[in-house]
Amino acid sequence: MMRLEKARQQKKNRIRNRFIFRTVILLILVGAIIFALVTNAKKDKTVYGVGDEAPDFVLEQINHNNELEQIRLSDFRGKGVMLNFWATYCKPCEAEMPYMEQLYPEYKDKGIEIIAVNLQEAKLVVNRFVDRYDLTFPIPHDNRGTIRDLYQIGRIPSTLFINADGIIVEKVEGALTLELLEGYFNQILPE
Repeated sequence: MMRLEKARQQKKNRIRNRFIFRTVILLILVGAIIFALVTNAKKDKTVYGVGDEAPDFVLEQINHNNELEQIRLSDFRGKGVMLNFWATYCKPCEAEMPYMEQLYPEYKDKGIEIIAVNLQEAKLVVNRFVDRYDLTFPIPHDNRGTIRDLYQIGRIPSTLFINADGIIVEKVEGALTLELLEGYFNQILPE
């Protein structure tokens, strides 16, 4: 009789311990889910598009004297800005770079700046690409993907055309031709 009572007590203890263990695991999972939801709710989910003010950023680039310099979007207020997101491995990106370089000197004199943000590539790879195409416009590096995330850039190349007031006038996904570039440049020419 004593053994039977002891066995029943052990069984009750196991059931109680399992219940406590499962309850603790469930509470931990619920806590983790609540933490994830609160954290994600606090993140900036703003998608910037046509008609929005382009958010400011600061990136670094290596200039032609091999010195590190900062590129700040707000420094170009009063000018039209072509903000291009690209990578060296992207063939459509590579195809549009010569067009950008061809138009850059003329439109720079008219008040348009090209900023071609490279996405998460080694600076050496980017610098070789710049040298191969003899690119002269600013090419900052977004090594951490922060600006890509800020602007919610998915497909590359992606380009935003920003007017002199800092407002996004056009957002284009995909490669641009010479004619399309000129058309967009004319939309963002400062007055």
